[in-house]
Amino acid sequence: MRRKLAAGNWKMNGTAAALEELAEIANGPEPAACDVLICPPSTLLSRAAEAIQGKPVSIGGQDCHAEATGAHTGDISATMLADAGATHVILGHSERRQDHDEHDDAIRAKARAAFDSDLIAVICVGESLAERESSNTLDIIGGQLSGSVPDSATGHNLVIAYEPIWAIGTGKVPTTDQIGEVHDFIRTRLERRFGAGVGRSVRILYGGSVKASNAEEIFAVSNVDGALVGGASLKASDFLPIIAALDASAT
Repeated sequence: MRRKLAAGNWKMNGTAAALEELAEIANGPEPAACDVLICPPSTLLSRAAEAIQGKPVSIGGQDCHAEATGAHTGDISATMLADAGATHVILGHSERRQDHDEHDDAIRAKARAAFDSDLIAVICVGESLAERESSNTLDIIGGQLSGSVPDSATGHNLVIAYEPIWAIGTGKVPTTDQIGEVHDFIRTRLERRFGAGVGRSVRILYGGSVKASNAEEIFAVSNVDGALVGGASLKASDFLPIIAALDASAT
């Protein structure tokens, strides 16, 4: 059985004061059937990892460089993330793909670096509104999976997050049928490429305006193994109910 995962992406939000929210999340009811991950900005990584020691919460980075060291001003390597206490790293988020012109081959190289540093890579895929309206969603997702996921991926080092770009931070949410179609497609592609064992063990998260009011419905969809949550993960009062809904869906 795949263990469910509730992941929070804090993006470019949070200073030292935000560690109080992290502590509240970590001290909330301990989920029995799901894992919890918070990805704060890199300035908080080591302090966040220290703050949640002994708690049922993991810490992750939001990006990493493909190289372990070197003359890459302003970048952070997977080795550095692991050294700071991270166990996961988000790669290929649409905001990185769009704002930094990151392509599949770059994401694939970063994922290899993450694997080499024993980090779990949360690789994001998703279509734009224009691609959705042109009925190109599955072609786009298939191409991103082929290009972004290394051949060395396993159920232990890879998580896939489906984030329709048009739903991120907009309040718009695909129908459960649309979510299910994409998640089932991703599962089939993973099984075809890596075999049934690996393909069925990789967790597939949904991301895009997940909140307490729609979490239960989303988590009931086929092959939805959790969520990658943006704004609703910044406050314990918003994120804890999502964790509770995911935990309930898995028990």
